[in-house]
Amino acid sequence: MPSLVSLKIMSKIGQKAITIPQGAQVTVDYNKVTVKGPKGELNQTFRPEIKISVKDGIIEVKRINDSILAKSLHGLSRTLINNMTLGVTEGFSKQLKIVGTGYRAKVENKDLILTVGFSHPVKIVPPAGIEFNVKDNVLITITGYDKQLVGQISATIRNVRPPDPYKGKGLRYIDEVVRKKSGKAAAKAAAA
Repeated sequence: MPSLVSLKIMSKIGQKAITIPQGAQVTVDYNKVTVKGPKGELNQTFRPEIKISVKDGIIEVKRINDSILAKSLHGLSRTLINNMTLGVTEGFSKQLKIVGTGYRAKVENKDLILTVGFSHPVKIVPPAGIEFNVKDNVLITITGYDKQLVGQISATIRNVRPPDPYKGKGLRYIDEVVRKKSGKAAAKAAAA
């Protein structure tokens, strides 16, 4: 039986070719990838250990050698390029929900205004490529073509008022489960 060191382990994700979606244009200049589409334009420079090529509407991501660094970057690079192509054609979105009496949100001149228990409303200005949408004053949708930026802005909004561990009030992701702690009274009753 051959040892694990002698086996040539390939990245399952890195091996998959990326089909360029309709409406997207991909150009590769050495290791700088530029993707243009109906929603916007993204570009990113990748490490020299990764070789990126475009042929007949398919993007191939290969590593130049079997070093540990090249192996670790192979699948990551492929996923980042795939997210770029999906972002400029379809876009990405995240949803946050506001829980709490009197807590609400609204969009004013593209800015998100949060009223979440502070003495003043909190204003969040969207960076380029990000849009806010509020439904029923409690459901916030963040949309954009850059997946990393959508995730970062969502985390920034959530950090304005994270969910309280005792009452559950605050901002949370739509699919987030908040485990509530029992308060002092419940802890004393359990101990007695």
